[in-house]
Amino acid sequence: MRATRAGNPTTGVHGSAQGAGAVASAGPRIVAESEAARRHTVFRTIWIVTNVLLLFSLMAVVWTATWEYSTRRYLKGFSDAIIPFSAPPAQKVRAILDWMSHTPARIGQAPASFDDDRDPTDTLNYASLLGVCGTATNAFINLADSSGLTARRLLLLDANRTTVHVVAEVMVDGRWIVVDPTFHTIFRAADGSTLTREQLAVPAVFQAATQGIPGYDPAYAFVNTVHIRTAYFGWIGGVAREFLNGLFPNWEGSAALSLMVERESLGLTVIFILAGLLLLLVRTLLRWYGEARLGVHPQRIRGRIRRLGHILLEPGD
Repeated sequence: MRATRAGNPTTGVHGSAQGAGAVASAGPRIVAESEAARRHTVFRTIWIVTNVLLLFSLMAVVWTATWEYSTRRYLKGFSDAIIPFSAPPAQKVRAILDWMSHTPARIGQAPASFDDDRDPTDTLNYASLLGVCGTATNAFINLADSSGLTARRLLLLDANRTTVHVVAEVMVDGRWIVVDPTFHTIFRAADGSTLTREQLAVPAVFQAATQGIPGYDPAYAFVNTVHIRTAYFGWIGGVAREFLNGLFPNWEGSAALSLMVERESLGLTVIFILAGLLLLLVRTLLRWYGEARLGVHPQRIRGRIRRLGHILLEPGD
C-alpha cells in the first residue's frame, strides 16, 4: 500500500512532463492549422468576390451589347435616309455636312446633362448639340461610320495643351482629310484640293483655308493636335500614353478607338468584355492556386449547372 502511494507522486510527475511536452509539440501544429484556416477563409472570400464580379461583367456585356445593337440599327436607318449608298466617300461626307447645315427641325435646347453627351441618339436629335464642336463631331463620326466611311476625331490644342476645338478626319482616297462638322466645312486649298492636318499646320495654308469661313476663330489652329485626350486622367493618363506609345506607336490614330470614345454603348461594351476576360483569368489562377497550394477544390460551374438540372428536370420519387 505504501509502495503504491509512493509510486503515485512519481507517476504524476512523469505524466505532467509528458503532458507539457505534448502541449509544447501541439503548439506549432495549432498555429499552422490556424494559419491554414485563415488562408482558406481569405481564399474563399476572394473566390466569391471574383465570381460575383465576373457574373456582373457578363450581365453588363449583355446589356451594353444590346444597347450597341439598337444604336447601330438606329444609325443605319438614319444614315440610309440622308446619305446615298453608292456615292463615293467625298460625296458621302458632303451629304452629312449638308444635312447638318440644313437639317429639318430638331428638338431645340438639350438638357445641361447632355453637354458632353456621347450617345448619337441624343446628339442627332438636338439642334443645340449639333452646334457644339464636341457633340457635332460625335454626330458626324457616328453617321460616317454607319455609312461605311472611316473617320476619327481630332482635338485642336492651344499652347497650354487645352482643347479649344474638335474636328474630324475622314479617310478619302488614301488621305486623312480634315472636316469641321460645326462649321459644315471640308477644308480646301486655293486650288480646291482637300487638306490634311499636316498641311493645315502650315500657317499660310491654314489662313487661306479658313479666311472664307464666317466666324472661324484663328485660335483653332492645327499646330498642336491629338486624337485621344489622356490628360483628363492626370498622371495616370500620362503613364498610359507612354506605355501605349511604346507598345503601339500608332494607337492614338486608330479610327476604331476614336469610335469607341464617340459612342458610349460601344466603349462600354468593349470595357466590360475586357473586364470579363481579366476576371476569367483571375478566376483560373485562383482555382489553380487553391487546388495546388491549399488543397481546396471549388466546384466547377458546369457541375453546379448539372446539379441544378438534375433538381429541376429529374422526376421526384
